[in-house]
Amino acid sequence: MDLLLEATRRAEQRHFWFKGFRSFVRPLVAEALVGRAAPEILDCGCGTGANLKMLGEFGRASGFDLSWHGLEFARDYGQRRVAHASITDIPFASARFDLATAFDVLYSLPGEAEGAAIRELHRVLRPGGHLIVNVAALDILRGNHSVFGGEVRRSSRRRLRRVLSEGGFEILRLTYTNFTLFPLMLVVRTGQRLIGLASPEEAGTDIAVPPQPVNAVLTGLLQLEAAALRKFDMPVGSSLLCLARKPVSTGR
Repeated sequence: MDLLLEATRRAEQRHFWFKGFRSFVRPLVAEALVGRAAPEILDCGCGTGANLKMLGEFGRASGFDLSWHGLEFARDYGQRRVAHASITDIPFASARFDLATAFDVLYSLPGEAEGAAIRELHRVLRPGGHLIVNVAALDILRGNHSVFGGEVRRSSRRRLRRVLSEGGFEILRLTYTNFTLFPLMLVVRTGQRLIGLASPEEAGTDIAVPPQPVNAVLTGLLQLEAAALRKFDMPVGSSLLCLARKPVSTGR
């Protein structure tokens, strides 16, 4: 995990994937917090703190992560409301937050731990509060990055809808993302599986920033996709992005 965070920290401000991801997420955050004054936001598995910094533009953002190394990076970003904790045992009071996020966390958890994490996300949200989740999608896209990122699974739209609904959430939006890159990723990752997946150390090169012209083109494609996502969902892609809500009336 520390290797993943170090590679992420080096690349996340320039790499096309991270720039595209933030373009996908920002409109959902804005939608989730409409009409809420001084919202409380919790980033679960905040990693390097880059997304926590982005969330802080919308309200008072707190975060936690299992990695002490990640928390050090978060502090480098100026984030002070961070804690060392697990998403299966969130150290915050029930019904405290207006928005909780779990970006690329759930896919690394075995089944029982995933269920516990979803229950904890539900617990810390206020009735009517929102959850934004991003997970890796589609088994056919398993590749070197799956090894480096510690993926336990890649989900389908149906599966993610089911596990979040079983956890008490109402699904408001559920779409694949990185649709524009899907053909390229399918070719590359199929090739990686055919020749044999890399070791975790070797797989780290998957996060390296590509040459500037390539990075610029891919960034542009994802920006176009982000604009399209404001109008409709994508039919396929390498990730699943979900906006869900804890019902106002709940006995949980």
